[in-house]
Amino acid sequence: MKKYLQRLGGSLMLPVAVLPAAAILMGIGYYIDPTGWGSGNVLAAFLIKAGGAILDNIPILFAVGAALGLAKEKDGSAGLSGLVAFLVVTTMLSTNTVALLTGSEVESVDPAFGKINNAFIGILSGMIAAAMYNRFSHVKLPDFLAFFSGKRLVPIMSSVSMLVVSALLFFIWPIVYGGLVSFGEGISGLGAAGAGLYGFFNRLLIPTGLHHALNAVFWFDTVGINDIGNFWSSTGEKGVTGMYQAGFFPIMMFGLPAAALAMYHTAKTKRKKQAASLMLAAGFAAFFTGVTEPLEFSFMFLAPALYVVHALLTGLSLFIAALFHWTAGFGFSAGLLDFLLSLRIPIANMPLMLLLQGLVFAVIYYVLFRFLITKFNLKTPGREDETEEETKEGIENTAENKFSAMATKIYDGLGGDDNVVSVDNCATRLRVEVENMDKVDQSKIKATGVHGIKVTGSQSIQVIVGTNVQFVADEVNKIRKKR
Repeated sequence: MKKYLQRLGGSLMLPVAVLPAAAILMGIGYYIDPTGWGSGNVLAAFLIKAGGAILDNIPILFAVGAALGLAKEKDGSAGLSGLVAFLVVTTMLSTNTVALLTGSEVESVDPAFGKINNAFIGILSGMIAAAMYNRFSHVKLPDFLAFFSGKRLVPIMSSVSMLVVSALLFFIWPIVYGGLVSFGEGISGLGAAGAGLYGFFNRLLIPTGLHHALNAVFWFDTVGINDIGNFWSSTGEKGVTGMYQAGFFPIMMFGLPAAALAMYHTAKTKRKKQAASLMLAAGFAAFFTGVTEPLEFSFMFLAPALYVVHALLTGLSLFIAALFHWTAGFGFSAGLLDFLLSLRIPIANMPLMLLLQGLVFAVIYYVLFRFLITKFNLKTPGREDETEEETKEGIENTAENKFSAMATKIYDGLGGDDNVVSVDNCATRLRVEVENMDKVDQSKIKATGVHGIKVTGSQSIQVIVGTNVQFVADEVNKIRKKR
């Protein structure tokens, strides 16, 4: 399970990488027009819609990314199947479809189905699509159905599978969603402790998308709290209104960027540049706009225990801010832009203290993350098992034939066409399935200068190449196609 979660985390790196830029565009647009969200300014509308095109479709990006990353071969049909799976479940469980299937009015449909388009459903769709690809991509059907054989069969089986999943979620999803709403209503009367519990579960539920259920209780007028609406209209009680928002500012503006710095400092030497580019962009997005998904999804599956620590610290931050009645609010998210805007609101209470709290949490995050990562060898970005040192010297270094020569020797060492079943790659490893492990010549493979070889099963072997593995894998696949 741990290995699978790490593969899932790695597969989400591609869609995660595009989120920081989108977050910054949307944050700037919101700052230009904080009340109209583009209705009062053309430039703001342009930036908000440009960023929203990505951020509003995170579930789709995750569906495609997870399907591609978890499939044995990074084939386009796997990504297409992820999209198909997602479209099936979100269409079948949309409010309008549920109303049609149950013969009820749209207004009477359980509000849970209005939140079915979320990251959890996207990731689940990608996981199922990848499983269908791995199972059916090489299946041969009878001659009269031959057109649908192999990779064409994968999206079909993915859609059929998601019909079954949709049927299960039809009964499960409203129960889970409704339970969380009831839970939120129960803790809303606990004062600062309730704010802390809310903060903890808000972060913990991010991967599932169910945090929206809690948000509806505390941020909006579901049960009369309406924390966001009351804050920006400056109605309510000074020092209390905004208590379900204020504690997020120290986390998003200071804590998570400090965590990003810790992950960069603990990355392996050869991977620091790559880690730096992701951590810098994601950390800046969290600080500037309050959009934390790029950072959180970069480690929540690679190091789940570390994500739980992050959720606990978030709960602690909301508890402290509520306990001392330090309040501020946001309309977009708890970043610098919203913090500056909230300073204008009369009901904000000692908001500058949140900056001091943020500095303290930055130290806590950095020290704790760095200690836990190194102590328990957690696989945060730049520390995955696949991230070894650069490829050793051992073959010609000319740009044109280096990878081709290495691929040829590795492929021959694996036993060639007679023995190789499939070839895939992750960050730095070739992942190969073979017919017979006895036909693999490990000494021939090692002679190319690779870092090492790891036999992971009776027919599974990994060749540790380095960060240039994609180019070697491409050359191996070219060899396979030619023969």
